[in-house]
Amino acid sequence: MREPREPRETPEVEPTVPVGEWREADGTEIDEEDRGLVYDIRTLVNRRRALGLFGGIAATTLLAACSSTPSSASVASSAAGTASATATSTPSASASATAEASGPLTEVPDETAGPYPGDGSNGANVLDDSGVVRSDIRSSFGSSTTTAAGVPLSIQLTVRDAATGNALTGAAVYLWHCNRDGNYSLYSQGVTNENYLRGVQEVDSSGTVTFTSIFPACYSGRWPHIHFEVYSDVATAVASGPIVKTSQIALPKEACDLVYATTGYEKSVSNLASTSLARDNVFGNDGGIYQIASMSGSVASGYTAALTVGV
Repeated sequence: MREPREPRETPEVEPTVPVGEWREADGTEIDEEDRGLVYDIRTLVNRRRALGLFGGIAATTLLAACSSTPSSASVASSAAGTASATATSTPSASASATAEASGPLTEVPDETAGPYPGDGSNGANVLDDSGVVRSDIRSSFGSSTTTAAGVPLSIQLTVRDAATGNALTGAAVYLWHCNRDGNYSLYSQGVTNENYLRGVQEVDSSGTVTFTSIFPACYSGRWPHIHFEVYSDVATAVASGPIVKTSQIALPKEACDLVYATTGYEKSVSNLASTSLARDNVFGNDGGIYQIASMSGSVASGYTAALTVGV
């Protein structure tokens, strides 16, 4: 009769360390029990990796925490990277992730306000109209209450000081875009008496404004986009005062393809097919890298477009 076997042990994996790391200055090897916490952690991590119990991220984080005290710059870089990864992997969380980010960021490019700004610089001025300060911009206000039709779109714009990353508390954003047919209220034929899809808001404590709107069309010659102007405060905005930043938001192609396949956006299908970010006269110089919104949602439930901009 065979003797019962001893339980098989999982082979241990020796820690991988640089040659000479655990030696005294004279070359004498330091006893294992005297090598300290970093050695113990590395040993544990390598053994756990062999057992498949630790993921790469957890192991890296554990070692980094035990090896040294990170500088403030490293902490800021890590936080920014985490926020970026969160926004990419879970688009619905993009607004909260960007709102919590800090540290310097690239300034959003200055762009043209286009021929239909409605800010008094080219004819019509909606900024001095009572009712322009609002979050829901789908309907006209004043003499008309017409509501623009289209797939629902929530636009979340977070405005920060590019040099510090701090929220521009007290700042105001004037935002506008075309309707489902590619027409701009106040200017385009058939909608000159409308002022929908335009509005002003003060940013909140995180620097964010959220507008309730509809997905704009793609009209001939331009990539689908949204215009915005940043002012120092609401009072300055409604008085058509000095503008801090004028720029545009680019909408991602994947969402555009899905929206434009729905009823009412038929013209946008061919218009989008005949252009690209690279050929666009606004986003073409850099492909809109600092202006492409992060998207979440669906045609059925509506979309959210989120973007953090440095000014």
